[in-house]
Amino acid sequence: MASKCVHKGCGKEFTDSEEPCIYHPGPPVFHEGQKGWKCCKPRVLTFEEFMTIPPCTTGKHSIVDDTPKVDEKPKPAEDLPTPPAAAIVDSGVPRGAISPAIPPPSNPPTPVSEEPESDDPSLAIPANATCRRKGCNNSYNPDVSREDEECVHHPGHPIFHEGSKGWSCCKKRVLEFDEFLKIQGCTAKKRHLFVGKGKPPGEEKVDSVRNDFYQTAHSVNVSLYLKKIDKAHAKVEFTSTSIDLDLPTTDNKRYQDSYELFAPIDPNKSQFRVLGTKLELTLVKGDGTSWPVLRKDDRWTGERIQIGNAGRV
Repeated sequence: MASKCVHKGCGKEFTDSEEPCIYHPGPPVFHEGQKGWKCCKPRVLTFEEFMTIPPCTTGKHSIVDDTPKVDEKPKPAEDLPTPPAAAIVDSGVPRGAISPAIPPPSNPPTPVSEEPESDDPSLAIPANATCRRKGCNNSYNPDVSREDEECVHHPGHPIFHEGSKGWSCCKKRVLEFDEFLKIQGCTAKKRHLFVGKGKPPGEEKVDSVRNDFYQTAHSVNVSLYLKKIDKAHAKVEFTSTSIDLDLPTTDNKRYQDSYELFAPIDPNKSQFRVLGTKLELTLVKGDGTSWPVLRKDDRWTGERIQIGNAGRV
């Protein structure tokens, strides 16, 4: 008899308890707008990006949820670590602080793509596919007629506010993330959504991607938000004054661009890393200059400048 794995990030039905399970062993972490998992480093801003963070650990399926709980109690003031001396830069701004001369950021929220209404009948549904509608989580059963399926889901978006969690489409609010995932859907549709619509032939060009950065005295740490980057074929070339990007994705898209940087970098020490929802760049400064913008031709519009590790997304 098939059982459903309760590990976070897995959720597959299994019959062999020895089958490998790829999941998140740590609890979810939501802090100051950022979302991620305690067991791995990626941090994102939207719930949709959070749900696509790839699992980081391989183990075995389980019907017992052994994810540790998050201790949300604040630490006493005397236990908080003292900021290191390196957190102070020449401008006198402490680590994690925002320069008072710079107004708050006004970046628009990341647009969320709408799910199609139904599956493309010409596309095959893979085994163990899970319904893509929020709050449903039903797995594909080839023995059940598609006409007999009922999808009970949440058409709204998740809301996290002052510790409470819920959906914009219904009133129930809970405190624990596990309880949030169990909130029953409030809207019913005929048929689940397993694969959506097929992709048109040909590669789709991506004209621009959203980016954030923070800096230390020695490096500029950049996040370029592009989902499903093909890690095996992604190319990033560093020069002392620029970076060249060629980022194909596994869903037939491609982002290509060249960034003329605000100040020189050390191309031999600079690095990049491909994650599930973004590309991370670590640009090692060539002269220790503080960067108000990322690109040389960017207009300084008063966006946030962060010093140290605080605010990393």
